[in-house]
Amino acid sequence: MSDKLESLKAEILKKVREYQNTREAESKGFDRKNPKVPVSGKVFDEEDVATLIDSSLDFWLTAGKFTDMFESELAKLFGLRYALMTNSGSSANLIALSALTSKFLGDSKLNDGDEVITAAASFPTTVNPIFQCGLAPVFLDVELDTYNIDTSKIEETITNKTKAIMIAHTLGNPFDVKKITKICQDYNLFLIEDCCDALGSKFNGKMVGTFGDVSTMSFYPAHHITTGEGGAVFTDNPMIKRAAESIRDWGRDCWCKTGCDGTCGKRFDWKLGNLPHGYDHKYIYANVGYNLKATDMQAAIGCSQLKKLSNFIKIRKDNFEFYLKFFRKYNNFFILPKIYDGADMSPFGYLINIHSDAPFKRQELVRYLESKGIATRMLFGGNLTKQPAYMDKKYRVIGGLENTDSLMNNAFWIGVYPGINNEMREYVVEIFADFLENLDSN
Repeated sequence: MSDKLESLKAEILKKVREYQNTREAESKGFDRKNPKVPVSGKVFDEEDVATLIDSSLDFWLTAGKFTDMFESELAKLFGLRYALMTNSGSSANLIALSALTSKFLGDSKLNDGDEVITAAASFPTTVNPIFQCGLAPVFLDVELDTYNIDTSKIEETITNKTKAIMIAHTLGNPFDVKKITKICQDYNLFLIEDCCDALGSKFNGKMVGTFGDVSTMSFYPAHHITTGEGGAVFTDNPMIKRAAESIRDWGRDCWCKTGCDGTCGKRFDWKLGNLPHGYDHKYIYANVGYNLKATDMQAAIGCSQLKKLSNFIKIRKDNFEFYLKFFRKYNNFFILPKIYDGADMSPFGYLINIHSDAPFKRQELVRYLESKGIATRMLFGGNLTKQPAYMDKKYRVIGGLENTDSLMNNAFWIGVYPGINNEMREYVVEIFADFLENLDSN
C-alpha cells in the first residue's frame, strides 16, 4: 500500500473513532421516565467500529486475513488445534454434527438412523441437525435448578443404536461435564458441546467446548461477543476438522483457502468417485455441504471484540450475582439456580424459575415486568416435543419430561449482559420487589 493510501486510511479511521465516541457521548443514559432494560444486546466501542471499517476498505468480501486471525485467536483461547468460523452458531451446530456423518471418519462415522441423546428443553438449532442429518433424537428431561440434561437418566437410555450426545450448556451453566464425558468414554459415544450461550464458562479450570469431540459457538449480537451473525466450530481432531471445513465450504474435497489454487500440488491429477482422472480438484465434492462461511468484515469485529471478552464475562458474573443475592430473599417463590462442583459459569442470562405453588403465575409477572420496560425471554423452545415443527417428526422420549414441562410453564429469564449497568439492575430489583411485596394488589 502506498504512503498516500496509508495516510488516507489513518485519516478515515481517526474520523470513524471520533464519530463513534461522539455518538456514544450523545446517547441517552437510562431514563426512569421511559425505562428500557434489554434482555441482551451488542456492546461495542470505537475500536470495534474502526476495525470493521478497516476491513471493509480492503473490500475482500468473503473469508480472508481477518478470518484467519480470528480463527487462530479462538483456537488459542480454547487451547484447541482448530477453530473454523461460520456464518452463525446454528450453522456451526449443523456443521459439527454433519462432520460426524462424513465418510472421512471411516467406520466410526454416524449413519442414518443412529440415535443422538439430547435435552428436551433446548434451543431448536441444537436439535435440528439431528433431524437434518437423518439421525434420531432421543429426548431426556432436564433438572429444575441447573436447566441441564438429567444425567441420571442417560445410561438407561443407551441402546446399540446410540452413537452420540449433543447438548448445550444452558444459559452458560455448564452441564455435568464429569458424568457426561465418562458416559461417552464408557459407551464410545461422540460428544457435541453446544457452547453458544457459554463462552468463557469453565469446568475444573478448562473452557467448556474442550471436552467434546467437537463443539460450537455463536457470535450473534445477544451472545458474549458479537460479529453480528457468526459462529464457530472447534475440534482437536484433524479428520473432524477436515470434514467440518468441507461441509462448511460447499462439501468440496479441496482444502485450498478462498482465492488460492493448487495447495495440494496436484490439482489436475486426482481420481475420485466416478469422475474422470484429472478433474479439477476445486470442483470435486466429497460431502453433501453448504456455503456457511462468514465474511472477513464479521471476523474483523470478532478480533476486536475478543480483546474485551474477559471484562464482558466479569460484568455478566457481577450482574448474575447481584440478582442471585436479591432472589435469595424470595426463595419461597423461586427455585434458585445451581451449578455443579467444579463449574465456573459465564452466564448468558438469569433464569427465574417460579415454584408451581407460588401465589402468582409466570404470565402475571412477565406482563408486569414488560409493562415496566424490563425485557424477558422464555427458556428458548420450552418442551421441544410440543413445538409445531416437531409434531410429525420421529423421535424417542425417555420418561414424562415433567421438569421440562415445569420450566416451559413457570420459567423465564432476564438479561445480565454488559450493557446492563448499576442503575438498570437496581431498577430491575425494585420492580420485582414492588410486584412481590404487593401480591394482593397486583
